[in-house]
Amino acid sequence: MENIPISYSRNREFCTTREAAERLGVSLRTAQLWVDSGILEAWKTEGGHRRISVASVERLMHTPSTPVLAQTGSALVNGGRLKILVAEDDNVLIKLYRACIASWGLPIDVTTASNGYEALVLVGREQPDLMISDLLMPGMDGFQMVRTLTASSFREGMEIVVVTGMDEEEIISRGGLPPGVRVLAKPVPFAELKALAESLIARRTELLQG
Repeated sequence: MENIPISYSRNREFCTTREAAERLGVSLRTAQLWVDSGILEAWKTEGGHRRISVASVERLMHTPSTPVLAQTGSALVNGGRLKILVAEDDNVLIKLYRACIASWGLPIDVTTASNGYEALVLVGREQPDLMISDLLMPGMDGFQMVRTLTASSFREGMEIVVVTGMDEEEIISRGGLPPGVRVLAKPVPFAELKALAESLIARRTELLQG
């Protein structure tokens, strides 16, 4: 079996998944998600081991919208605060989301992404409790992003809500969405989203007190 050192070197063209995770300051599970979704460029050896492009690791490290952060795990480690990730390419809607969620007066931290690619990066780094996503976005759209998450272990423990202007027939014509993904129609139903956030916070509080 090939013996590959754990230490990361910029002089090498490829590195292991573990080395990439250490360099990016994320968990091995996060690095695997980014490989599977194509965020990190990789190939597999005949033995099935991933080899990741060092250039793609460096590129991800210097993405302005997603600075390298230490993983904080679930909201249990975050003082019980709920983490919400909003994936939406309309800047006006992003501002509306932030303003409305702030007006709820709930212990919530909000992160935003403008496309599926950015959202997947932030899912790995922030591990949100709730994702609210549009479907039609540039680059990687909501369909591909949601399917990628559902096929990975990151779907466990994370609620996914799609807020879209597309009707049911249009969604089905694009291949549909995985089971368990809630679909709400635009305009954004903030009352429903608030009720969902409150239920998630109540569940989190029970876990903390238990």
